[in-house]
Amino acid sequence: MPNLIRFILYLCIMMKYGDYAKQAIEMLQALIAIPSVSRDEGRAADTVADYMVSYGLEPKRIGNNVWTVAPEYDPSRPTLLLNAHIDTVKPAASWTRDPFCPTIEGDRLYGLGSNDCGGGLVCLLQVFRILTERTPALPYNLVYLASAEEEVSGANGFSLALPQLPEISVAIVGEPTGMQPAIAEKGLMVIDAIAHGKSGHAARNEGVNAIYEALDDLVWLRNHKFRKVSPLLGPTKMSVTVLNSGTQHNVIPDECRFTIDVRTNEFYRNEYVFEFLCQHLKSELKARSFRLGSSSISTNHPIVVRCLEMGMKPFGSPTLSDQALMPFPSLKLGPGDSARSHSADEYICISEIEDAINKYVELLSCCSLTTVNE
Repeated sequence: MPNLIRFILYLCIMMKYGDYAKQAIEMLQALIAIPSVSRDEGRAADTVADYMVSYGLEPKRIGNNVWTVAPEYDPSRPTLLLNAHIDTVKPAASWTRDPFCPTIEGDRLYGLGSNDCGGGLVCLLQVFRILTERTPALPYNLVYLASAEEEVSGANGFSLALPQLPEISVAIVGEPTGMQPAIAEKGLMVIDAIAHGKSGHAARNEGVNAIYEALDDLVWLRNHKFRKVSPLLGPTKMSVTVLNSGTQHNVIPDECRFTIDVRTNEFYRNEYVFEFLCQHLKSELKARSFRLGSSSISTNHPIVVRCLEMGMKPFGSPTLSDQALMPFPSLKLGPGDSARSHSADEYICISEIEDAINKYVELLSCCSLTTVNE
């Protein structure tokens, strides 16, 4: 009998928000049909803005970032940001269908960006509508932002939009997490390394082989383990992902270039790890950026507490998002599965979109954010 009651309640909720789910799916299909690879999101941003206008909202825009602020904004109240990105990676060569042709087969909606993170993007916009239309109003402000250049952490994405937004207290980022809260995520630092040698004729054993010079560094990077391991994120991890050297078979290479992908947990700042590597490696090192550090939100934060009350299970995410650029508490929570992201024949389930809208509304309707400004 309890299972029957829960099923009946679920059907009631589905009927209540069914129209919003249909509109979310329609919008997602429209976005899939528009190529929106990072730094080329103009048409997709136009479409997001057009949908906002059709819903009676007032969009604002800078670059290809589009946002809207709920009516009756009150600066004395905390502000919740609902954020997801509109850009995609390039489609993998192994797609077996047209990545820009939205196709529904059973419960699945196929298309590039459907899972990462079109599902979160369209669900959060519908949730913004539902919550701003409520009476009485929520005890906090709402801002919705569809941001650009997330996949490349570009300067014209979230960072460009942030100064234009009201002061934000906390954010939900609609990345695919199976609607479980990712309350921490690893940071990212990419390092370009050069091992130097001296060219010479291979037959006469002349010169200093830069590949051999790099070997000690490569072995050290493979074997080194950082001492502090995060309960949520695990260890800070380093991987050599690209290596290039040499011009032809009979010339000793005088240079060996390689790339180090560093994923930091909350115990290690990117700057510290870089200086640490400079002390232990012979190769010349240059970090592309230090700006993408590890991020997290306290388990005592009201929004996390509410997630726990709903039976959700917090976890740490190994993948990077715009959370890294947020100078305020944030968590990732969205429909879909991260394992589908950046893969051929990407899809999201219709049922995941329906479920996400329901859970977002349940979460945010009963969540007080008053403590975030204390």
